[in-house]
Amino acid sequence: MKRVLQVLVAATTVSAVIAAPAAAAAGPDRSGLQRELDNVVSASAVGALAEVRDGHRVWRGTSGVAEVGTTRDVPVNGRFRAGSITKTFVATVVLQLVDEGELRLDDTVEKWLPGVVPNGDHITVRHLLNHTSGLYDFKDTLTPPEILASRWRTWTATEMIQRALAEPPTVEPPGRFFDYSNTNYTLLGQIIEAATGESYGDEIERRLIKPLRLKGTELPGTSPRIRGPHPHGYVPTDDGLLDFTEMNPSIFGAGGELISTTADLNRFFAALLGGDLLPAHLLDEMKKPAVEGRAYGLGLAWRDTPCGITVYGNDGDSLTYQTWSFSSPAGDHQVTVALTPNFTGDADDVIDAFLNRAICGSPRPA
Repeated sequence: MKRVLQVLVAATTVSAVIAAPAAAAAGPDRSGLQRELDNVVSASAVGALAEVRDGHRVWRGTSGVAEVGTTRDVPVNGRFRAGSITKTFVATVVLQLVDEGELRLDDTVEKWLPGVVPNGDHITVRHLLNHTSGLYDFKDTLTPPEILASRWRTWTATEMIQRALAEPPTVEPPGRFFDYSNTNYTLLGQIIEAATGESYGDEIERRLIKPLRLKGTELPGTSPRIRGPHPHGYVPTDDGLLDFTEMNPSIFGAGGELISTTADLNRFFAALLGGDLLPAHLLDEMKKPAVEGRAYGLGLAWRDTPCGITVYGNDGDSLTYQTWSFSSPAGDHQVTVALTPNFTGDADDVIDAFLNRAICGSPRPA
């Protein structure tokens, strides 16, 4: 078996599409955005695609190639695995259930999943949403060789939870500290099913995907394929990059199985932050820091930009794809960018530069 060189958890051909400009709007900085996206690919990616919205103006661009060994362009409307952005969808459904009176943020895990989690009577839905439960991350129990060997295997939520519970809590008592754990959202998926009688995937489909007409978005369950146009994703091995585009996504579950597009994610976050999906008081709850100084609330993250605009959204890492999607509260500044990493460098600085350019229209910070 090929050995993965680093833990697997968690683009020079160019095309761009410009929407019709608004009369008075300057619109996204086309040349600057393309340069920054090219920088992302040069630093750490096989390919990348992005959509930036500024009022009624839209810029869509790509860089790199869709598949190693080819010159095929990354499809500008391509689909990709969105990783932990799934968590924002799950959190939105949970908060809709709170709004409907079906559950409460202070409900305990024990109430909804009796006997599943030791100390479950002290861990609340809020603790799961904002990663302060202290439950061990099942992801950290998986080794790279195990991930590769389990490419086509179906994982159940019960298995993942049991793996996590075999390890001691990372934080005690619950609620004191932030410690990111995919186990929290695996449990939230189970709670959604207990509260509604339907799977979290079906509830996301019914409540979010269909009403918002997110035609490029789905929760694939155990299906290994990415339907429609998409860039290929890779994992690093001793023998080079291994095409890992097709895989059983049940390993991500409620914490990360979503497949989407840049346009769909921008539409989702515009609807969420615009108040179309939740009442104001629950959207405010979403924006409350899990702990002081932590830019993460109830399944929603945020970042400050050099121009003083705070944007909300999330990022995701799903082995072979990395995604960032952020929007201003008014929806007048939006950016979603996805890349297929080549694992030769760190994307953080160049992604920060791209996001800042997209929101502020300013040069990269020195």
